[in-house]
Amino acid sequence: MPDAVLERAGAQLFARDASGASALERPFTGAAFRDVLAQAEQRLRQLLALPEHYRILFLAGGAMHQFSIVPLNLLGRASTVAYADSGYWAKRAIGEARRYAEVAIVARHAGAVPLAAPACGSWQLPADCAYCHITPNETVEGVAYPELPDCGDVPLVADCTSSFLAAPLDISRFGLIYASAQKNIGPAGLTVVIVREDLLERAAPLVPAPFNYRLQAEQQSCVNTPPTLAIHLAALVFDWLAESGGLPAMAAANRRKAARLYAAIDGSGGFYQAPVEAGHRSTTNVRFHLADDALTESFIGAAERQGLTNLRGHRHLGGIRASLYNAMPDAGVDALTGFMADFARYER
Repeated sequence: MPDAVLERAGAQLFARDASGASALERPFTGAAFRDVLAQAEQRLRQLLALPEHYRILFLAGGAMHQFSIVPLNLLGRASTVAYADSGYWAKRAIGEARRYAEVAIVARHAGAVPLAAPACGSWQLPADCAYCHITPNETVEGVAYPELPDCGDVPLVADCTSSFLAAPLDISRFGLIYASAQKNIGPAGLTVVIVREDLLERAAPLVPAPFNYRLQAEQQSCVNTPPTLAIHLAALVFDWLAESGGLPAMAAANRRKAARLYAAIDGSGGFYQAPVEAGHRSTTNVRFHLADDALTESFIGAAERQGLTNLRGHRHLGGIRASLYNAMPDAGVDALTGFMADFARYER
């Protein structure tokens, strides 16, 4: 979370007003919270330049909930869905979708080093395909799509959790995107879903009301009690993004931070190594490892003593992973690259 947002939250959300209530204690059915909800939606629409025929839903839960909720809402009369296997989280989404439909894997990532996202272009989709799902940024592997696929008239669906609001995004290319909040939106427990209106009529009859996109759209995300604290904080983050230059400014900052870190890796003479192909490297999750794997634990321990935390790679792949979400300042990257240079000098 940006420091400026945390400061505002302390002043606006946790202080009691003249009535004796804090923002967090107001009912979600009341006018005060509904105003916050409306303001959050309006600001997000502005940030994304969102076309009018898309609806924004603020739903409880995380992206993994959507792995099931997406097919339940979009399958309609079809029996087949298409997925691209780009890595760990795509595989998790595929596994859940198979509970509800036949899944056609239309593209796969390059499994050998250097890693790469699935090759794009015109994908061959099944004739009765309800939608095509991608994961544009894989946090575990550190792989990002360099472009979007051409799916023709089949709605493109994307798990944008780790890349949402990090750069401008042409939503008109998609039928639906979803993003769990805990990367660039706010605290865990909230997921933003943006869905094209014509897709709201596809839900299966037995979809529970809180998971039904059409019902949530009709009731402004309040079919059930929404995660009010997370929405309050998301609204503050959206304001901060707008005041900070919007998504173009975020994209420029994130490219700059990532370029600096990748330069430190590539310029280390092989001491540090990035396993992802240059054109497919994530600007959000920078993954690398030490040529001498025996030094990994020493690197992580020494980094933590310097205040550089959460650098351990995902448990399935190991190594090092540095996440450069919007709130990470340039100073954080400078501190990490400086430490990397010092560690390499000491261990050589």
